[in-house]
Amino acid sequence: MAEGFRQPLFVAHAGDGSGRLYVVEKGGTIRTFDGQPFLDITGRVRSSGSEQGLLGLAFHPRFRENGYFYVNYTDGAGDTVIARFSRGADGRGDPGSERRLLEQDQPASNHNGGMLAFGPDGFLYLGLGDGGGSNDLYRNAQDWGTVLGKILRIDVDRGDPYAIPPGNPFVGQPGARPEVWAYGLRNPWRFSFDRATGDLYIGDVGQNRYEWVHFEPAGSPGGRNYGWPILEGANCRGGACDRAGLVTPVAEYTHDSGCSITGGYVYRGARSPLLQGAYLFADYCTGRIWTTARDAGGRWVTTEMLRLDARISSFGEDADGEVYLTDLAASAVYRVGARPR
Repeated sequence: MAEGFRQPLFVAHAGDGSGRLYVVEKGGTIRTFDGQPFLDITGRVRSSGSEQGLLGLAFHPRFRENGYFYVNYTDGAGDTVIARFSRGADGRGDPGSERRLLEQDQPASNHNGGMLAFGPDGFLYLGLGDGGGSNDLYRNAQDWGTVLGKILRIDVDRGDPYAIPPGNPFVGQPGARPEVWAYGLRNPWRFSFDRATGDLYIGDVGQNRYEWVHFEPAGSPGGRNYGWPILEGANCRGGACDRAGLVTPVAEYTHDSGCSITGGYVYRGARSPLLQGAYLFADYCTGRIWTTARDAGGRWVTTEMLRLDARISSFGEDADGEVYLTDLAASAVYRVGARPR
């Protein structure tokens, strides 16, 4: 669909009726699909590490009225910053409008997460990795007292700089961060909400054996423990383990098939009816693309659909539910479709 981007990591739409698509570039810039600049914060972003850079973008549900959008990036020290920017008078993002909502020290250069998305409840969800290293080196994923290794949920329409939704599962728990929505995650690089159902899908990057997809049904009260580092995917690490209270994935693959999962979206577009209702995800190293969906009996069925000669760094979605993917190697953006064999 488009080429010439600089290390594209994400595609997003603003939900403002314009039909415009935005491409996030790792070095610290956002451009529209036709290549026009929208935001440049290169001087604030450290992107030297393979998992560092300008990593995520989410437009406020009322962007057309308030002009707010939110980004996730690693700063000059390599630490995570979640910030709000505003649209300027020229229609572009104003670099001088930055308001930092959350800053988190990162003990290592990897496992920074990067995704942020508004849920159907209007709250902003954020994904942060476990702090890096291997084997949950810093013991963060199971610790309620840190935001690392978690998905967070915050209310950006209230509070200073944000409020805690009263329904968050750890509100009032001594020693717990009230922003925490789910825990036990290694590096939730990409997650998404099904626009038709509100279900949440999380692609969590594994260590050296497995990659996996978690599913959280709409209406969940939160507080789920997704198991890392007790589990790698659905599998005990180091022999037997206590699985009580742990939520296992709905799909996974071994490192015989790839090395790093890129979570995607449930297809809700009109161009490819064969994909309707299927969740698409991929492997960064091999270019494999899979779908997973429940069959008539409620069983999750995962099917390999395609092998693409690409480094699939992310998926994205437009206002009509069509799904796109970004290729870090070719600096290109593709639209995903399907036709009968």
